[in-house]
Amino acid sequence: MEIFGMSIGVLLNVIFIDLLLSGDNAILIALAAKNLPDDQKKKAVLFGTAGAIGLRVVFAAVIVYLLNIPLIYAIGGLMLLWIAFKLIVDDSGHGDVKSGASLWGAVKTIIIADALMSLDNVLALAGVAHGNLLAIVIGILISIPIIVGGSSFLMKVMNKYPIITTIGSAILAWTASGMITHDHMIGEVFKNQTIAIGFKIVMTVIVVAAGMIVAKRKAQKHQVTASENQPA
Repeated sequence: MEIFGMSIGVLLNVIFIDLLLSGDNAILIALAAKNLPDDQKKKAVLFGTAGAIGLRVVFAAVIVYLLNIPLIYAIGGLMLLWIAFKLIVDDSGHGDVKSGASLWGAVKTIIIADALMSLDNVLALAGVAHGNLLAIVIGILISIPIIVGGSSFLMKVMNKYPIITTIGSAILAWTASGMITHDHMIGEVFKNQTIAIGFKIVMTVIVVAAGMIVAKRKAQKHQVTASENQPA
């Protein structure tokens, strides 16, 4: 049986894979928007999701050309590692919204990081959909409620349990490391699964540990500055 010229089995596979892949996007959006004022969180989720979905559709249309760019996965992975690190650092450990927090700053972080992750996501979808762009687009559209609802829920959990922020950044770092190991130009280095998994573990630990150290120092500096500014 077919719908719009595509097999129902193919469409269901695309939807299932896209729902699985949407978990990373929900985590990303929650991490980027959690420190915003309450009235701006919903806007960040909606604008960030819209930008992320738009990018996936564009990437799906030009994925063949993107994959011809040398070291595209490795470069994207390194950039996503930096974003995972920054998300830990920017969560400075005090209850106030950080001084640099802004709606468009959060939306920009969401869109840039999602653009990097979308390379892997769209490639997986393209494979399952056998290159059927319509199936990819339908799967992406169906995943929107999961991304919006999931990120909204995660923001509440992260604000209540700060350790979830670190876990979310670790997941992003793991995803980023996987992009590097999958790059076809350096893939031979990580052909051995033990080496590939070891690399992902090491990179994830480095990003999380470095982020926590810098965040702790930043929080201490904030406390010192706050105490110095208090009237005698």
